[in-house]
Amino acid sequence: MLYYLLYEVGFRYVSPFRVFRYVTFRTAFASLTALFLCIALGPWLIRKLREFQIGQHIREEGPQSHQKKAGTPTMGGVLIVVSIVIPTLLWADLRNPYVWIALFGLAAYALIGFLDDYAKVLHRRNLGLTGRRKLAWQILVGAAIAAVLLWMHARNVYTTNVNVPFFKQFRPDLLVDALLANPWTYALGCLPFLLFVVLVLVASTNAVNLTDGLDGLAIGLMVVAAGALTILTYTSGHAELSSYLGIDRNPRASELTIFCGALTGASLGFLWYNAHPAEIFMGDVGSLSLGAAMAVVAVLIKQEILLLFIGGVFVLETLSVILQVASYRLRGKRVFKMAPLHHHFEALGWQESKIIARFWIAGLVMALFALTTLKLR
Repeated sequence: MLYYLLYEVGFRYVSPFRVFRYVTFRTAFASLTALFLCIALGPWLIRKLREFQIGQHIREEGPQSHQKKAGTPTMGGVLIVVSIVIPTLLWADLRNPYVWIALFGLAAYALIGFLDDYAKVLHRRNLGLTGRRKLAWQILVGAAIAAVLLWMHARNVYTTNVNVPFFKQFRPDLLVDALLANPWTYALGCLPFLLFVVLVLVASTNAVNLTDGLDGLAIGLMVVAAGALTILTYTSGHAELSSYLGIDRNPRASELTIFCGALTGASLGFLWYNAHPAEIFMGDVGSLSLGAAMAVVAVLIKQEILLLFIGGVFVLETLSVILQVASYRLRGKRVFKMAPLHHHFEALGWQESKIIARFWIAGLVMALFALTTLKLR
């Protein structure tokens, strides 16, 4: 909105307003807007959540040290979502379809998380939507996003190829061309792409959700991941940088830099209140929406595989749960003292603050490695 008013309209009368055409300038202001908006609204939201007695319910099977956190205001993800949406609407070029897809993914998964959190608060226990119902909604939204991307592909504004780290020329297409020519088999030809997008979205949302178990852990890792995605979206839309790094240029991806900048700023702002000891928890409304935002951006800029490194700690946390469940069901033995992985280190006697700091360091190293792969190809 401000982009249109200050550049498209204002530039005609005030020449210095041409600065608003630059993505870097608008990204910086989107980040600052999100940061200060989140910090400014935080105390009001915490107060309101306490008034309505919307507090966290702790699982009985979790670490006993967490029982003291019961009653801490939750559903703080609403603050994160608002702090991302408003700066994006203010500073991005809203004629860009990529921006709207990212906002839709953020809002849709936030709604799923909100319904889950609301059910927990309503029943006064740590049980919200059933696992099947929540997964079904996640798959449905993911399929809707994939369908929109297929529609854009048909109009040559999106590609279904996948970039593979370390390989410059190997970019497999997830559409089966042989089946697309026949209208009766068209759906089958699109199926690999559809399943891939749904997998990326569902895996990312649940990975952030599983990691959100210690004060500031998930949101601190999101600051790192969002920062890396900001760099990736900018390079994808920049003619010289994309050529230098040997990646396909996508001019439409540049406006996603504003969205990622807002994501970074909002994450930093929420960390202000979520840092140990936390004054507020993000809840599923925050973890699901943040995971979705990260995944949608990766899908739009064709860096889905690189997301495994950008969100490396999220991946490890998810794998620890999968290994724990599989081992217990198949062998009757546990691999870890407790899952997800951060609870394992708690059971070993590590202090919560030490686990958080070391996981942040690991996340930063993995994100930096992900960025280096752009040139190592």
